[in-house]
Parts: sequence; structure tokens; C-alpha cells
Amino acid sequence: MKELELKYGCNPNQKPARILMEEGELPLTVLNGKPGYINFMDALNSWQLVKALKRATGLPAAASFKHVSPAGAALGQPLTDTERQIYFAPSGELSPIACAYIRARGADRLCSFGDWAALSDTCDADTARCLAEEVSDGVIAPGYTAGALEILKTKRKGGYNVVQIDPGYQPAPVERRHIYGITFEQGYNDLTIDEKMLENIVTKNKDLPQTAKNDMLLALITLKYTQSNSVCYVKNGQTIGVGAGQQSRIHCTRLAGNKADIWWLRQHPWVLELDFLDELRRPERDNVIDQYIADFTTLALGGAWKRFFKTCPKDLTPAVKEEWIAQCLTGVTLGSDAFFPFGDNVERAHQSGVQYIAQPGGSIRDDQVIETADKYGMVMAFTGMRLFHH
Repeated sequence: MKELELKYGCNPNQKPARILMEEGELPLTVLNGKPGYINFMDALNSWQLVKALKRATGLPAAASFKHVSPAGAALGQPLTDTERQIYFAPSGELSPIACAYIRARGADRLCSFGDWAALSDTCDADTARCLAEEVSDGVIAPGYTAGALEILKTKRKGGYNVVQIDPGYQPAPVERRHIYGITFEQGYNDLTIDEKMLENIVTKNKDLPQTAKNDMLLALITLKYTQSNSVCYVKNGQTIGVGAGQQSRIHCTRLAGNKADIWWLRQHPWVLELDFLDELRRPERDNVIDQYIADFTTLALGGAWKRFFKTCPKDLTPAVKEEWIAQCLTGVTLGSDAFFPFGDNVERAHQSGVQYIAQPGGSIRDDQVIETADKYGMVMAFTGMRLFHH
């Protein structure tokens, strides 16, 4: 198939719409549903991300995309008991690719609502069952088991979008797009992100363990497919905060850092013991947890908490939250798609437990940025490569 007609473009008034190949056949097949214009933008960007992650680490990888940027990305590592609880994961053994998606989705469950999922490996029944429980628009993978396909075809009254991609497909070396009737042309960004990019450690502390290297690769590859400006916090093989599309670098760092803080606060004992009403569904629980973490006082006013909980939760005050983050959130890795212009980015990163940083370098204030990192004993690598994506 050389082209595929779509219902409309980014908005219902943008017609006609299609995806097509100027030469050859489309490298994908729609197995179920009718994906739209934005669906395919998410699908193709997210597929590139998980394919690159698998190539760089050798581990299964998954991503959860919204509006052409990842809400989360993760490697297929086993879930801890706490992660199972905060991600609403099923009990029992789960395949590595299922764990990868659960962790990618769990990185920012609020932003992953209505996501597009991408899997580096064949979608199996474990993964399909997890997808079936979530509010999601579709999935892209190199293949599907018969059992997985059977499950996915029942989702959204049979309309769930399932796309299969040819894993051997290689894009043309030059890519083109049109803006306001004008054609833009550039070389396809085939930059390989690997451990060689992490060799230029510029801080006094040069102790970079393999786990941190993997987290740096995850951060950088995620940023390569995130709308710029972008900053990404990573811990234990999964993103925990992605700041995308901000005009200011420090706003990226704050946004992603705030998300990382929320991810960690979801693991606070008081959050884990929240006694929800039985009829509260997953998305509602995610929203309520976010409200509880942000400001329980508002929920408590007038007894509003009774709409969500069987018993009144403890008050997660700013002091309690600050203490939990400061004492327990450590060993975090941060990646930036362009250089830090000031040391304030490092100061904000430190507040969310960042110990390792990967960024291109090249600011006229690099010395100030390095000095700030040294103040906190961080390890910082200059990759020498910008990762803008638009």
C-alpha cells in the first residue's frame, strides 16, 4: 500500500488528509481501528524512540506518547511491589515488554491518559491485557501474538488502533515537510546515541556506574524525540519527569523536576495507604492522587474528600513532602537536549535528587554550570551533540 487516507488532519476542518510514500510501500499495516493524523505522528515518533532504546541497551523498551512527545519511556525491567501498586499493575509474573509499558505509562499517569503506546518487541498477551485496562488511543509494535491481537480488538468497542511496523524499515536520508506552502528539507537525524557520547566527564566526580550510563542513554534518546526545549529526569531505567516544548531551559527543568517529585511522592506511605471508594476507576484515582499530593487542604474543606475515600487521609503538608523528597529521592539522572545556560538548572535538578547529568555543553557559562555540579558532587558528561526536535 502506497498511501492511506485519513479522516482529517490535526483538526476536523483540515481536509483532505493522508499518509503516503513518494517511493515504495508504506512500512506499516493497520491491523485494527482507523488511526488519525496525530495518531500516526505519535506512532512514528514513538516507534523511533523505542527502536533506538532497544538498540542502545539491548533491553525491551516502551513509550507512552501524547501530542508528539513522550509522557514516559522505560526499559523492560521487573516491577517492584511499590511500582505495581502505584501503576495499578496486575499481580503475578509479567513479560519484560509488559513491564516496560507499565513503567512508561506509570512515569506520568496523568499525562499518559489517552496515550499512544509504542513497543520495541512483539506485543504479547501480558502487554495487551495491560493496555486493555488503560485509556489509550492505540499501539505500534513490530508484531502481535494471536492472543494479544484478540484482546486488543475488543478494546474501545472494537475500534482500538493497532498498527504493525516493519522493524527493518529505513527512512530516506533526506526528509521534507511543508509549512505555509513552503518546503523545508533536512537530513534525517540518524545520530546514534551510545556510551561513547558519555566519555567527556567534566566534573571532579567521574564515577559513572553502568546503571547511570543506561539512564543517561534513556534520557538522551527520549529527548531526541521530544519537542524542544526539553529536559528529562530518569531513575532505574524509566523516565520520571519529561519537560517538553518550553521556551526557557529553566522552565523545562522545573516542569520535569516537578513531575519527578510527584512520581516519588506517589510512593509516600501516606499515598500508598489511601483508602479509595470501590467505585473509583483508574483515571479518577490518578486525578485524585494528583489533587491529594498537590493540596489535600482543598480536598478536606467541606468534607469533599468523602467523594473519593472511605476514611480521611493524612494531611500531606508541604513540610512532609519536602522532607520525603530531600531524604529519599536520590541517584536521579538528568538529560538536556541543549546546553544549560546557567547554573540555576543544576540547582533545581539537585532539589529532585539528581546525581548524574548529560548535556551537550557549549555555553559561555559552562564553567559556572560545572562549578555548581561540583558543589553537589554530581557527575556531568558533555555529549557535544544537541538534540533539538521540532
